[in-house]
Amino acid sequence: MIKEKHSNEQLPNELSAVFSELQVSKYLRQAGIRKNFGFSCAYLFQLVFSLIFHQKNWFALVTSKKSERYPGKDTVYRFLNHSKFAWRKFLLFFSTATIQKVSVLTSMDRPKVLIIDDSTFDRNRSKNVELLARCFDHASLKMRFYKGFRMLTLGWSDGHTFMPVDFSLLSSKTSSINGINEEMDKRCSGYKRRVEALQSAPDQIPSMIERALSSGIEASYVLMDTWFTQQPLIQAIVEQGLDVIGMVKNAKQRYQMNGQMVSLKELYRLASPLQGKKGLLRSVMTTMKNGVPVKVVFVQNRNKKSEWLAILSTDCTLSEQEIVRIYGIRWDIEVFFKTTKSLLRLQKEFQGRSYDLLISHTTIVFTRYIILSWQNRCHTDERTLGGLFYDLCDEVNELDWAVALQQLIELLQDVLKKTNKQTQQLLKNQLSQWIAGLPSYIRAYLPNLVCES
Repeated sequence: MIKEKHSNEQLPNELSAVFSELQVSKYLRQAGIRKNFGFSCAYLFQLVFSLIFHQKNWFALVTSKKSERYPGKDTVYRFLNHSKFAWRKFLLFFSTATIQKVSVLTSMDRPKVLIIDDSTFDRNRSKNVELLARCFDHASLKMRFYKGFRMLTLGWSDGHTFMPVDFSLLSSKTSSINGINEEMDKRCSGYKRRVEALQSAPDQIPSMIERALSSGIEASYVLMDTWFTQQPLIQAIVEQGLDVIGMVKNAKQRYQMNGQMVSLKELYRLASPLQGKKGLLRSVMTTMKNGVPVKVVFVQNRNKKSEWLAILSTDCTLSEQEIVRIYGIRWDIEVFFKTTKSLLRLQKEFQGRSYDLLISHTTIVFTRYIILSWQNRCHTDERTLGGLFYDLCDEVNELDWAVALQQLIELLQDVLKKTNKQTQQLLKNQLSQWIAGLPSYIRAYLPNLVCES
């Protein structure tokens, strides 16, 4: 096999520049994703990454007329099935570096949040996929069972740009169809991901947040929906120094109010009504059973106006409107799930049986989303023009054009006083003609600049 020298040839020109700017190959090497001979891992990574732009899967590409340009079919599958590659470390390194670039473009007053949610990872037609399980889709209207995994995802957002940071494909101990491959080396990162897949989501979330904060990602809040806003998990996150904002449901959780333990429905009756605030019904300060003080805001259910929804915040200094506004950022992760499945071919592009392939391909799909998010931010945010934008902003703030124009006219008049009458008359005529030729909206700022003879 011959080592590929031109590894960027298979990428579109726009993405080739982004790969260099974001240093994707560098973070692959830092995560230990490398080979000693043959096609480099950076080349194979870019090859799989660019499949979405060929509108073909890997098998269709190697059986097409262009197959001479690419390595053999087994080369890519060996790359994706490698159990010793630290894909989690790569995703964390790469997302952290990109988030830091985005943070420079974000105002310090704008809240930065981590978002936790899970989504279905269907493999309904599979039988022999490693760690395949029978899962329940609680988010679907059909409330159905399916074969596959739960994709627990941690993401970062500033309200404008969303970046996936970490994920775990969760199986089940009680409803598993297939178990762990017994031949797997228990020392490699692939085996650790398999053991982790059998843990519950609340057990993994604190570790995921800790890894994100340790890598340098800045955030003030963690946003969650009703399936994760449970008191033990909230306490674990608060102990890490972050506040939680999440929607809560009327379950067995109890809150301390006037020396009594009350349910969420009873808490709604005790809460103070909010007057003149559209959509906001009531608000109350309380303490959870584990001692964490919270502020609960009750809002009207837009789908059924006779019902209410409750949003909990451990930051009690926020106003009701601010709590609802920040919680609205959580929708970014729903858009992310829809995009990766519908447009970026998650679950569909490769149909391998090993758990390693599922992890590696999901990481590559998440990388696609990060790069597209970065390009979208560059094209929609003028501040990505660089320091020139800030220099121009400072200059405009310091110099008002109307004041500057008046000062310029006054300066000319002072100079005219020091010349002879013939030169004064000539320059005054030229100045009068210039003022007469200005647009009316500019002449409105110059009412007193008529030159006197």
